Amino acid sequence: MASSEITLEAVPSIGEVSAEDWDACANPDKACNGYGAGTSSVLPGDSLGLSKPAYNPFVSHAFLSAIEKSGSATIRTGWGPRHLVAKVDGRVAGVVPCYLKSHSQGEYVFDRGWADAYERAGGRYYPKLQVSVPFTPATGPRLLVRDGVDRERIAEALASGLVALCGVSKASSVHVTFARETEWKRLAGHGFLQRTDQQFHWHNEGFATFDDFLTTLNSRHRKSIKRERRDALATGITIHWLTGSDITEDAWDAFFEFYMETGSRKWGRPYLTREFFSLIGETMSQDVLLVMARRNGRWIAGAINFIGSDTLFGRNWGAVEHHPFLHFEVCYYQAIDFAIKHGLDNVEAGAQGEHKIARGYLPRTTHSAHFIADPGLRRAIDDYLKRERAYVAEAGRELAELGPFRKGVDEAP
Repeated sequence: MASSEITLEAVPSIGEVSAEDWDACANPDKACNGYGAGTSSVLPGDSLGLSKPAYNPFVSHAFLSAIEKSGSATIRTGWGPRHLVAKVDGRVAGVVPCYLKSHSQGEYVFDRGWADAYERAGGRYYPKLQVSVPFTPATGPRLLVRDGVDRERIAEALASGLVALCGVSKASSVHVTFARETEWKRLAGHGFLQRTDQQFHWHNEGFATFDDFLTTLNSRHRKSIKRERRDALATGITIHWLTGSDITEDAWDAFFEFYMETGSRKWGRPYLTREFFSLIGETMSQDVLLVMARRNGRWIAGAINFIGSDTLFGRNWGAVEHHPFLHFEVCYYQAIDFAIKHGLDNVEAGAQGEHKIARGYLPRTTHSAHFIADPGLRRAIDDYLKRERAYVAEAGRELAELGPFRKGVDEAP
């Protein structure tokens, strides 16, 4: 019996796909709002790595819709939605979050050097296609396929569809960033070049308390963390976890002030609008953790985190008062505390930051895949990426050796 035909189309808004259909592809097994009750197991032989996927809040319809509706990722800001949709017999079977971009901002996988070189040679690098979650350097699924279909066939169709969309859009390239390694390997079979980088993640070894985690560290780092946590709160600062209905519009107002103050210094123009935070507060507040610092009756600093079924994803931080070690406390130590209390396996604390190693966050490889239409540019980038991958692998090994953990059983806890 012949297989049903797969049709592909690119839609200019996530609103063109119902939340039910999108989430059936993005998070088919979501059974909770995080808090460690989900599953991330992968069945043997599943080359997609998506048999039993962990819940990822960033690819949810609610998150991506808030990004668009708030004006954060739109044509005007250089993020024109071109979401790829695969259908079988008229039913949505797979989707890819994709944007037609006129710049290389807000991606955290840097290709400006490629763009400059190509344009100096007379080429036109923009527009390009970006498969990612805007402004979010967190690994997650990118070829989103629902249960109950031939998942291998749909994933292959989505991968080849991205190449076709590149041609139709007259784009120079397609960039799939912060993909899962299984998707990274699949895309290589469709002519995508492979790139790696690294972030710093914390892993829960079944700890019951933060002190249990501290016992795995060498004496110097254990004492340092205790001192940093004590000094961070020395001026009468208190720390508060806000999630669900605890996150009021007043709390969002305060956090947005922190975000704008810090973001303006780091990037010049922060990416997310105030409306974005209200929208996620309305639609996915149970997936959000605000860690807020308070002093003398007012909020002074905070960090926003998103809760997956097995991972706490740290995103943005900001402050209007600056105190020694408060950033480490709010962003790193409180995240570990929350993960331990709620049985989460990992904390991903965002991009960059080798200073995280001393706080128990070790290097982890991230993956991106790049389809380059121009053969000459492709050859040059391919050669560069071979050398870059070797460098990233060696740097990761060296950085892991600098970790704060006890090296042998003879060292006293």
